[in-house]
Amino acid sequence: MTGEAAQPGRRASLLSSIRARHLALALLAATGLFILFTFDQHGISNDEEVQHIYGRLLVDFYASGFADRAAFAYKNLYLYGGLFDLIAATLERVVSMNVWDLRHLLSAAFGLAGLAGTWLLARLVVGERGGLVALVLLLLTGAWSGAMFTHTKDVPFATMMTWALYFTTRFAMRLPAVRPGDVIGLGVALGGAFGLRVGAVFAVFYLGVAVLSAAWLGGDGGAERLKVLRRALVALLPAGAVAIALMAVFWPWAVLSPGNLFRAMTTFSHFSFQLDTILAGVVMKNGEVPGHYLLSYLLVRLPELFLLGIAFALLAGLRALPAVSSRDGRRAALVLLPAALAAAFPLVYTLVAAPPLYNGIRHFTFVLPPLAVIAAAGVDNAWTRAARWPRARLAAAAGCLLLALIHVASLVRLHPYEYVFYNAFAGGVRGSFDRWEQDYWASSLREAAGLLNAYVAAEGAQERPHAVAVCAESLQAAVWLAPGLEVTRDWRVADFFLSTTHMNCDAAVKGQIVGEVARDGVVLAVVRDRRALVGLDREPR
Repeated sequence: MTGEAAQPGRRASLLSSIRARHLALALLAATGLFILFTFDQHGISNDEEVQHIYGRLLVDFYASGFADRAAFAYKNLYLYGGLFDLIAATLERVVSMNVWDLRHLLSAAFGLAGLAGTWLLARLVVGERGGLVALVLLLLTGAWSGAMFTHTKDVPFATMMTWALYFTTRFAMRLPAVRPGDVIGLGVALGGAFGLRVGAVFAVFYLGVAVLSAAWLGGDGGAERLKVLRRALVALLPAGAVAIALMAVFWPWAVLSPGNLFRAMTTFSHFSFQLDTILAGVVMKNGEVPGHYLLSYLLVRLPELFLLGIAFALLAGLRALPAVSSRDGRRAALVLLPAALAAAFPLVYTLVAAPPLYNGIRHFTFVLPPLAVIAAAGVDNAWTRAARWPRARLAAAAGCLLLALIHVASLVRLHPYEYVFYNAFAGGVRGSFDRWEQDYWASSLREAAGLLNAYVAAEGAQERPHAVAVCAESLQAAVWLAPGLEVTRDWRVADFFLSTTHMNCDAAVKGQIVGEVARDGVVLAVVRDRRALVGLDREPR
């Protein structure tokens, strides 16, 4: 083909890339507006009270000139970094709004940053079209787009891990050249990740593998490869310094003693407490979950389009294996290596080690962005290969668009509980009932409290305060209850009972159901009136 004949094709490709970029930016902007309009519709999560107290204690630590060390003796929270909670507790002092809504707005902002990081990473390794696809897939995933409001540790951590992966990929693919922006960005991302969880060691592992692979490919002999490796290690020193400095700010306990970081890692590797979870209808203790727990949950929590992209990526990977024997093939593989490693390694780890897990994929939310990138690479590869069948490709695109719209409709019906989304393999949200974890964060208690407020208000003036029992942390209901409704820990004397249906807690006591929070035909929370009960009927079951 001559240069003139190739011009229309290049021009069309450029226009397609520009359109993909503009559409991605529009989606990010729309998501930002969605956050601003809906952040105050979510309930308080189970761990949110203690996490925020930890953040306040960290503020006290700094405000006292490092004298007040109560943060390092508060429960086991010192084993976690306090980046999010420290920021939230600081903002609480200067922003005049409900602190729990403030936390949810801040968490969603992290979620938006994670979406942007996923888009940029996919653009880097796949291209503009792949970036758009990865962004759409992650937005369609309720475990991200819904969870980003209330999973105030999981989503911020996943976001920092995504940005660490982005800068790791940029740094490795450019070796032996080094750009200061990549080094500083990597240091900030790693420091932020360690400032949330010790699980950031995964990011260090991905970085190590990527650098070693780049050094191997960057030289023709042992001496030249060592030279590239030495250059990379020296260049990473500032990144390490930035990461340690940020970790020290957001997780000061980690640097109070040389062994604290290792102590946190070993504690969580054996961490287990008695908590029930459910897997395909089987209730079990969190310390007894099988190795396929995470994989099983991913298969039913990810949208079908997401899973299709992963399947395409696996097929593309198998087809590309022979090309890895060539130098050019290995260099092409290097670009995708960090994302592929970040998507696969945690799954392999859980399959082999079978660590204690609960709440489905919550603790491994950080695998969703790299999985979206890999799925986008699969979709992009399939689209390119299908160019020889333009009509079939157009029909397939229309089918994917229809499926995406179906996913969007499902999320709309679930709002604001998008994070309980399940795909057709689980039978949707209806099929997941009593088989998979649902509203484990009890976000629906906010709406349930509103129903109780309206129910009591309709009765008119009351002679005395009503006692309300809650199958959750007291604060999760108390914040939203009207005056005259007081939370009690003694369920026997409770006039009313609020509970989610998660793990059948709603059946823990008797009482007439006078309110239900339901989505897509599934009851997520109930309100019980117990005032007519006497004697043994008031006892918990």
